[in-house]
Amino acid sequence: MKKNILLIGGSTGIGFQISEILSNDHNIIVASRNTGDLDTDKITHLDFDVLKDDIKDLDLPDQIDGFVYCPGSIDLKPFKMIKPESFEKEMQLNFFGMVRSVQGVLDKLKKSPQASLVFFSTVAVKVGMPFHTNVAAAKGAIEGFAKSLAAEYAPNFRVNVIAPSLTDTPLAEKLLSNDDKREKMNNRHPLKRVGEAKDIANLAAFLLSDNSSWITGQTLGVDGGLSTINNN
Repeated sequence: MKKNILLIGGSTGIGFQISEILSNDHNIIVASRNTGDLDTDKITHLDFDVLKDDIKDLDLPDQIDGFVYCPGSIDLKPFKMIKPESFEKEMQLNFFGMVRSVQGVLDKLKKSPQASLVFFSTVAVKVGMPFHTNVAAAKGAIEGFAKSLAAEYAPNFRVNVIAPSLTDTPLAEKLLSNDDKREKMNNRHPLKRVGEAKDIANLAAFLLSDNSSWITGQTLGVDGGLSTINNN
């Protein structure tokens, strides 16, 4: 059955790969600030800035079967250099923007036989990493929120979180900007490579499908083994 799947953000990186994987079989709507790499012949694009716009103003289908919140950032700094305003900025983009978006389409999600929501965290929530205090705080809020939401709305819809490690997307450009940096990052992972956008998108596509209909309230690591294996 063809589903209506809404991605907030998603014109590049992981979100783009999710839309590419699903666009042949489903009705994909990407609400983002620009079209990025999207094939707008196959995918509906709506102009939307999660920090400024109201999702209720968008022309969306009456029923939404899948929801993916893609916006995020990588701003790694020592804690002593991070102003409280930076923490607020991370929370607005990663967490409050997501909360507002979900609340804005809640009635549409409820009309689905069993909608699936997919959010993104980071491996740094499970594994303490220096210089990640602001992003780990914001993503940690997402993990707690998702479990509570999954409990509150089961069985009407499912909520799961994907927690990647470093993935080769435009967001990670600075961390992978030369061969030495890339080799160093590759070697941090037991599987000896950083993630590709498709590694994460394949799991998201599974979670949005009926094949995952007995999975909810989970945070799933896609991190090359970084969070669970120490083979150094």
